[in-house]
Amino acid sequence: MKKEQTFLWVLGLLALLVLLAAPFVGMETIWPASLWNAPASPEAEIFWRIRFPRVLAAFLAGAALAGSGAALQAVFRNPLAEPFTLGVSSGAALGAALAMYLTLPPSLVFWAVGTNWNIPTLPWCALVGAWVAIVLVYGLTRLRTGFSSTALLLAGVAVSYFFSSMVLFLQYLSDPTRTFHMIRWVMGGLDRIVGYDDLLSMAPFAVGGLLLILLRRHELDLLLTGEELAIARGVEVVRVKQILFLAASLLVAGVVAICGPIGFVGLIGPHICRLLVGPRHGRLLPASICFGGLFLVVADTLARTLLAPTELPVGILTALSGGPFFLWLLLRSNQPL
Repeated sequence: MKKEQTFLWVLGLLALLVLLAAPFVGMETIWPASLWNAPASPEAEIFWRIRFPRVLAAFLAGAALAGSGAALQAVFRNPLAEPFTLGVSSGAALGAALAMYLTLPPSLVFWAVGTNWNIPTLPWCALVGAWVAIVLVYGLTRLRTGFSSTALLLAGVAVSYFFSSMVLFLQYLSDPTRTFHMIRWVMGGLDRIVGYDDLLSMAPFAVGGLLLILLRRHELDLLLTGEELAIARGVEVVRVKQILFLAASLLVAGVVAICGPIGFVGLIGPHICRLLVGPRHGRLLPASICFGGLFLVVADTLARTLLAPTELPVGILTALSGGPFFLWLLLRSNQPL
């Protein structure tokens, strides 16, 4: 017990240190003294306007993806379950691709209660696409009797393949400029984040979804032991699954709407944390949240610096790290995953 708690505290402290240090690292290092000695300098502007909000967004996105992955792996009792297998990222990518293909204006202005709301078009089109995917997956699953986890997973895979093929079709129809923007979007990246507007758009979805999952941590422990035992302990299995599915989808929709689809974090992060702190979700969820944020901040920092001044989409780095991890996991395990 003490060992698992120690690992959890170490993960939290390490995540905090990385969160504080990462904004100073880039193509050009920004020293802390320059922020206080010259608060109006170009270095300070780059730090507060570009690097700091980007690091915060990376941490929030990674935490949301890893937290939702930990919850879905318990709901499905399947180590391969993660948000992207449910088709939510493909739906969001299709929404963004449609906005690019139709050349919609970059923002829409709404007048309400005497104020002007300037709403960015692309992220919210992606969010609409994600919600369409949620409704389709949930509706396809409800066509069967009950609420089968297997049917839910298969429906998500089917919807994901369908939306991905639609994105490829739109890329084929588009001119080279729009095709390039679509390809960069589906790669996943944080290079579009400047200022705090995108961060504030993502925060309600990420924070709200994570709180909802954390409140269901005890039900997740019971679901992991089997549906029959969970029902015997008084868990409303169907209702709890619906809530957790919607919460996880909300998390991913908020992230993909701003950053594009970023894979691997929600799949592998919970596995590593399970080795460190055990399967109890009272510790596993906070550990996954810290590890996911830490991992994506480090990956984005590498994406900004490895090929500077060229910048890699962080989705490429997270995807490339998946293969070696799975090989390591298979080699060290003496039983089927």
